[in-house]
Amino acid sequence: MNYLEIKIDSKQEELQELLISQLAEIGFDGFQQEPNTLIAIIAENNFNENELTNILEPHHLSFSKQIILHQNWNAVWESNFQPISINKFVGIRANFHEPIGQVEHEIIITPKMSFGTGHHATTYSVMQLMENINFKNKTVFDFGTGTGILAILAEKLGASEILAIDYDDWCIENANENILNNQCCKIEILKSDTAQVSKQFDVVIANINKNIIQDNFQNLHQTAKANATILLSGLLIADEEDILQLANKKKWKHQQTITKGDWIAIEFQKN
Repeated sequence: MNYLEIKIDSKQEELQELLISQLAEIGFDGFQQEPNTLIAIIAENNFNENELTNILEPHHLSFSKQIILHQNWNAVWESNFQPISINKFVGIRANFHEPIGQVEHEIIITPKMSFGTGHHATTYSVMQLMENINFKNKTVFDFGTGTGILAILAEKLGASEILAIDYDDWCIENANENILNNQCCKIEILKSDTAQVSKQFDVVIANINKNIIQDNFQNLHQTAKANATILLSGLLIADEEDILQLANKKKWKHQQTITKGDWIAIEFQKN
């Protein structure tokens, strides 16, 4: 399968963040932010130029596109992917980087197209929240796992069982590869486009986007055990009020919201 690389002329970081959220909703699942350009990646057979134009036209933005052959994708990521650390808690690197010192946990992510290398504000913020949550012997549900990075971190923090879900074959392939590279053995990957599962979990994570979270709110509620911790991200600051209203209807207790740039991650407890 080939992919399209879309380059959007956008100099404003805040606008780039908004575009990422909107483009994710129409099938884009790889992004790279540069000072004057947003690069977005989508599977060629998922691309709808009219949908892209409808998002860009109100901002008077232009774009260019080129095909990236399946076998060339690693080279694209390897040229751009840099190690990252979240304080002394966790470091993320590719297998071709030197080990990261002075962190409690290290995660190796193969830099393929799947979302979730720790660089984006949403993944970064969820991992910040995870630092202060007790995962020891807990069961975890990871909805929209992407690279599997949050599921992998959950296992490293002591989770006893993790179910990770994604709808994209490429993400599932990538997540399985990353699980092996990190010697994880407690993560099960399933392909699905909903959060409807037959089990309940101690910790529920959904780092995806507002629309999908809203559409799956009842499923997420049912998936969480009583007193479960629920982490939601892939959300802009402007999304918080709508999410808090939904959570209030379910009687979820709002624990905290953390912000990075224009993005937020929210922690709840299910009462």
